Amino acid sequence: MVIPLSSPLFLYPSDSPSLKLTHMTFNGDNYDLWAAAVKNGLDAKNKLGFVEGTVEKPEGSEQNNYEMVAWRQCNAMIKAWLRNVIDEKLHPSINFNATVVEIWKELKERYAAGNAPRVHQLKSDLAECRQGNRSVVDYYTHLKSIWDELATYSRVPACTCGAAAEFLKEKEEEKVHHFIMGLNTTLYDNLRSSLLMDDDLTSLNRVYALVLREERHKAVTRVREEPANEVAMSARTGAGHGRGFSAQPEQQEYEPPKCTHCGKWYHTEENCWEKHKINGRGRGRGRRGGRGGGRGGRGNGNTNQVANATTTTSEGEPSKKEFTAEEMEQLRTLLNAKAEGNEKLKGPIYEDGDWTG
Repeated sequence: MVIPLSSPLFLYPSDSPSLKLTHMTFNGDNYDLWAAAVKNGLDAKNKLGFVEGTVEKPEGSEQNNYEMVAWRQCNAMIKAWLRNVIDEKLHPSINFNATVVEIWKELKERYAAGNAPRVHQLKSDLAECRQGNRSVVDYYTHLKSIWDELATYSRVPACTCGAAAEFLKEKEEEKVHHFIMGLNTTLYDNLRSSLLMDDDLTSLNRVYALVLREERHKAVTRVREEPANEVAMSARTGAGHGRGFSAQPEQQEYEPPKCTHCGKWYHTEENCWEKHKINGRGRGRGRRGGRGGGRGGRGNGNTNQVANATTTTSEGEPSKKEFTAEEMEQLRTLLNAKAEGNEKLKGPIYEDGDWTG
């Protein structure tokens, strides 16, 4: 006997014990969502009757009974599928059940009993649901997940009379009010007012499409306004230069250095001649071809040798030094040579009053 393809007892070659009916795993707290996902997967495999109890076990022995063998294989296959989508910590409670319908009834009685607290939580989330900084897509998806889960707890029987359309219309309008009530007031206040002026609020999909179109329009407008705002800001701050409007720091006014010792400009205390001079004669500015040895010297090194005879402290102040007899003799020789050089020098001296050049 051949099992027909339309029979729930038929197993396809692709059906295996490692198949997962859904990516959701039952952990003891999410029975309702998990059960809906599992039932959807079993319905796609034409095996939903096994958990609902409509596909009963054939009577008789398995000898020469192909339906009995097929039923046993399908039952074992579905038990493996259920284990794949149930947390391992719950496996010991279902391992010894003989049939799939026994496992399903036990899970439903154990975990689907407390619906009232879950319904209360869902209705509280629905009342407090607001868009905030989320996109319209994320806000609507969150709302729809609450509506769909609440629908699974509904006890209202399905109605096929003429009044059913009116009940559905009122329920849809209630969803529309929930949706537009939670929209961001700053962004969609004008759109909300225009929607409330419309008497036709029975199509949630239409209202959602209008809000989504408004969000995209505002996004495009914001992208166009940002460059203009940057240009205006650069013009106000004076930081825009060239094509790229690159910001550059403002140039500060130059202030020349000032000596804290003598109070004069264009040199510091470390280079102050009045503080570090040996005698009160020359200024040692080192101008006019290397005449840096004072008024009487032409840079022959004598002044440097004399200056080397003194030392300075860490703060730049000259310190006293004890000279030996030999060093004193060398110092006298240098001073005499300097005096003789001054007498032999002819012509005007740099910075003297008679200098006309």
